[in-house]
Amino acid sequence: MRKFVVPALSLALFLGLVTGCSSKTDAPAASETAASAAPSADTSADSSAEASSEAESTTEPKSIDSLKIAFSPYADADTITTATEPLENLLKETLLTKGYDVSDIDMTVGTSYTAVGEALSAGSADIGFISGGNYVLFSDDCDVLLTALRYAINKDSENPKDWNDGTIEENTDEMSTYYRSILLAGPSEKGQELLAKVNNGEELTWDDLNSATWAVMGPTSASGYIYPALWLQERYGKTIADLDNAVQSDSYTTSLSRLASGQADIMVSYGHIRTKYAADWKEKFGGTDDMVNQTGVIGVTEGIYNDMIAYSKNSDLMQDEDFRKALGDSFIEIANTDEGKDIISVFSQVGYEWGDDANYDGERAAQDLLKSLN
Repeated sequence: MRKFVVPALSLALFLGLVTGCSSKTDAPAASETAASAAPSADTSADSSAEASSEAESTTEPKSIDSLKIAFSPYADADTITTATEPLENLLKETLLTKGYDVSDIDMTVGTSYTAVGEALSAGSADIGFISGGNYVLFSDDCDVLLTALRYAINKDSENPKDWNDGTIEENTDEMSTYYRSILLAGPSEKGQELLAKVNNGEELTWDDLNSATWAVMGPTSASGYIYPALWLQERYGKTIADLDNAVQSDSYTTSLSRLASGQADIMVSYGHIRTKYAADWKEKFGGTDDMVNQTGVIGVTEGIYNDMIAYSKNSDLMQDEDFRKALGDSFIEIANTDEGKDIISVFSQVGYEWGDDANYDGERAAQDLLKSLN
């Protein structure tokens, strides 16, 4: 498993106060008179602080016409749109306290992961919620603002059999900067055949996997394509591109529907997919039994560094370093509120920390390897 080191970023706020007064020591009478007439250093400091406070309170906020946010399709567009609706006012209010009056916040859900990267590249989105794999592909035109934090789940083994203990994965109280991708077998005859082999301790062959129908994401998705492709390469010398029956989905919820209906035997996704959607398996996706009884893990990848909020280098708005700082601080503050946590839970995120491009060098290595294989 790749180890990740996340440098802690600390911000220090310095306040300098300089006051001074002087008098001639050889004229005591004049000195005493001046001392009695002049305000004390403490009084001067208080007056200065009051004047500064008044100036700050009367400073007009900087007007921003529009902030454009693009979300990757972590779920279907309607689900994300509904969940993030309260974010507009929260973000406006928080940015206003930092000196920015934003008239309009335009939030859209990309039709694909690649579409969001392209929007950042073109500058038609100011910021985007994207995966590490997508970021690496478009990092010439965007940069990391914040790295997302998520709760670690209680299963982290690279042995898929360890995940199939009859329970759904649960979040822990521990924060994590990485997650895993899994190969999830569904209730179809082929899916259950592969799952039985794994649970019996048998190694799956390439023919086993190639005989199944796969639901995958686009080629810029870390957990939905890149890392499963590398998992296949390490074991069989093949990638997703070599599969006879791989169908690209526009979202993970689409893949879940295909898995539940038997249209797909295997889907690839982030490791906490069942944590998030087990309650909806029957009613929303069409499962005929509880998700834990109809699905099982047949493959687990190495760790993947968390998703991020990236900003466009080609956005005029995001050239302002002070605004980037205010925007990042705003997201961190919002994520620390109950309402904010509810909003970003649609992305399986629980908070943010300042990001660093170097933390995604592992993604670059994965992308380079994948390109060399295709």
